Amino acid sequence: MAGNSSFRALSEINRAIRENRVDDYPSANRSLGMYPLEFGMGTSRWEWREHPPQVLNPFGTIGGGFIAIFVDELFSTAIGSLLEEGEWAVSAEMKLSYLRAMRPGAITGVARVVRRTRSLAFMEATVECEGQAAVLASSTWSISRS
Repeated sequence: MAGNSSFRALSEINRAIRENRVDDYPSANRSLGMYPLEFGMGTSRWEWREHPPQVLNPFGTIGGGFIAIFVDELFSTAIGSLLEEGEWAVSAEMKLSYLRAMRPGAITGVARVVRRTRSLAFMEATVECEGQAAVLASSTWSISRS
């Protein structure tokens, strides 16, 4: 990660996550209707209620790639709450199991850090649609320091 200004920006984002300031969390995916509800230590909870036409496939269900973006938001904010000053994390791998098709409507997701070491974080997430689990996900993130 280059530059002190990048670290300052990252530090401020992680501080907003740690302080549960969901309105201060910057995400380009808000334009897709994805919004954080709550951040906790090693956890995050998001909702996705509005679904613009570009996220739907020809069958009227939400495209799997857009669901992966939603899950990535869950994971990035869950690990962000545990990062110390000068640390950043990137996904090393992510696995999604799609249990059912998701139609536009109220979608919620929860992620948690299962275990964090000095250089890795292991996470899991569940996405629900219509009150039922629709996606189960796991991810490993690599943690680096400046």
